[in-house]
Amino acid sequence: MHALATIDYAIIIGFLTLSLVAGVIMTKRASTSLDHYFLGGRTLPWYLLGVAGMANWFDLTGTMIITSFLYMLGPRGLFVEFRGGAGLVLIFMLAFTGKWHRRSGCMTGAEWMTYRFGEGKAAEGLRLMSAIVGILITVMMLAYLIRGASLFLGMFFPFPAIYTTLVLITVSTLFTVSAGFYGVVLTDLVQGLIILTSSVIIAFLAWNMVPNSASLAETAFQVTGNAGWINSHPAWRTEMPAGYEAYSPLIMVAAFYLLRNVLGGFGTGAEARFFGAKSDRDCGLQSFQQGVMLMFRWPLMIGFAVMGIYLVHSMYPDPAVIHKARDVIQAQYPDTTESFWHDLTGSIMTSPEKHPSGLTDDLQSLLGAEWKGKLALVGFHGTVNPEQILPAVLLNMVPAGLKGLIVVAMFAAMMSCKNGLMNGASALFVKDIYQNFLRPKAANRELIIVSYTSTLAIVCTGFYFGVAATNINSLWSWLIMSLTAGQIAPQLLRLYWWRCNAWGMIGGTVLGAAGAVVQRALYPQMAEPSQFMLMTAISFLGTIVGSLITAPTSREVLKNFYRTTRPFGWWRPLRGEFQGAERAAIDRENLTDIFTLPFALIWLVTMLLLPMQLVIKAYSAFFWTLPLFLFGLAGMYVFWWKPLMKK
Repeated sequence: MHALATIDYAIIIGFLTLSLVAGVIMTKRASTSLDHYFLGGRTLPWYLLGVAGMANWFDLTGTMIITSFLYMLGPRGLFVEFRGGAGLVLIFMLAFTGKWHRRSGCMTGAEWMTYRFGEGKAAEGLRLMSAIVGILITVMMLAYLIRGASLFLGMFFPFPAIYTTLVLITVSTLFTVSAGFYGVVLTDLVQGLIILTSSVIIAFLAWNMVPNSASLAETAFQVTGNAGWINSHPAWRTEMPAGYEAYSPLIMVAAFYLLRNVLGGFGTGAEARFFGAKSDRDCGLQSFQQGVMLMFRWPLMIGFAVMGIYLVHSMYPDPAVIHKARDVIQAQYPDTTESFWHDLTGSIMTSPEKHPSGLTDDLQSLLGAEWKGKLALVGFHGTVNPEQILPAVLLNMVPAGLKGLIVVAMFAAMMSCKNGLMNGASALFVKDIYQNFLRPKAANRELIIVSYTSTLAIVCTGFYFGVAATNINSLWSWLIMSLTAGQIAPQLLRLYWWRCNAWGMIGGTVLGAAGAVVQRALYPQMAEPSQFMLMTAISFLGTIVGSLITAPTSREVLKNFYRTTRPFGWWRPLRGEFQGAERAAIDRENLTDIFTLPFALIWLVTMLLLPMQLVIKAYSAFFWTLPLFLFGLAGMYVFWWKPLMKK
């Protein structure tokens, strides 16, 4: 097992120290007001907001999950990540939902509800419910991030993974608490540069390792059993290891996830970086920049996957050994669940003296002298644990010094995503619960202190759920296909249907969230399509019925919303608010926004495929994909870029 060198530890400690120092420096400016603390005073330029958006999506846990699918499937793993990792909802924010939310002048998504539905008991109740559900989603997102961090850190430090994860979470939490949105955005700039540099380095190392695509395909088949590993198009069925069989019908999986993104994408945009943008133009530019920068994530991950193929091939010439090693461990610890499998193998690696001597002797006999390094890849199902490919490659195939830089990049990815989530959730509690319901006259200092304590409470709760999670893929699938799917209907209908009111939003929000929690507690093994269809149907039912059986939103509130937001959809009773040339201009804007979507989708998907095809030297596939990319880019120029530049 190749431990980190002194220079690697120095780089990591230096990064964490600088993060804390930066947080202290930012404290005074961030605490000027809530507007400064949560939105940076609405003065940050679009390119900094774009970097922040990229860094928030470039998380460590997601990078490990996507790397695992690219390891199993090759470039086709992209289609599994239509569920969220490919960032397809970004095209909706780029086209129109980002600027629609900016036009409200609100600070949070829950405050936006008052802007959309007005005052009164129903509107206030909706604001409260939206804040509570938003915090719940954030807690579970933090659990997902923390679980991934524990899997990653457990392979690098000679301490239990839970303690090293706790240290990293503590440092990043102290930074976010002190620095606010200023610190989140400005350090995202530095962390983003580290991440992008690391992406180029890993992609080059992997490209240099591949003799040619045919040779890589042969090795990948021996390791994964996937005969079409270098192909870029989805297949009707593909071989998947134990625990991942649900993804075998790849075309159907991709189509299903695409549908989920289309439905969810129409309701996006309620993010701090859009509320804090200076103009509609800045919303579009930062989204475009975020997409381009997000592209660098994919050569990084396919690079890790390629290196993982060669690593596993050298470590396990006979894959049957992995199953035997699993059986040896289970014979000693038959009651160990999948949730704690990684903790158990990590303990055996770092503290073998705490375990039966016969166990370590048997493992050494099976795996050889380097048994500790090999054990990390032994999964609960008796196959290679694909979620451990990324840290295993870093540990075994990256030289000292560079290893420390890449580890810092992974830390930066985790911290950037986590810090953005914490800042948003704290804003929901302080602005929409504490100030709006509990202490309307609270002074600025009191509100800043409450933001500190609420952030700590949210992180501690997320840490608890993260430690108990089975694996990061199952947690992510529940977040995307159940918990957030249960919020699709109210988030979508609020923007496109004039009759949607506060009571309907409450009905859809509560039913969707409650249904997801009950499903997780009572039916955790429910298939992803069933989760999605059930929660989406429940939320649509609650929103539509709740809206129709109660009085519509005040006409004056609707007029104000329609005149400032200028959405398309079912707004016939309000269309008379605009006449003549003004009406024609808005209709033209709505039409070009809609036409942007298919071209932006082609642009984004092909932009993620192209660098992966270069890394694996699939040059023929690259030149087939390139014209599609240029076609999508040309359409965006006509329908999005030219109108945007006129603003």
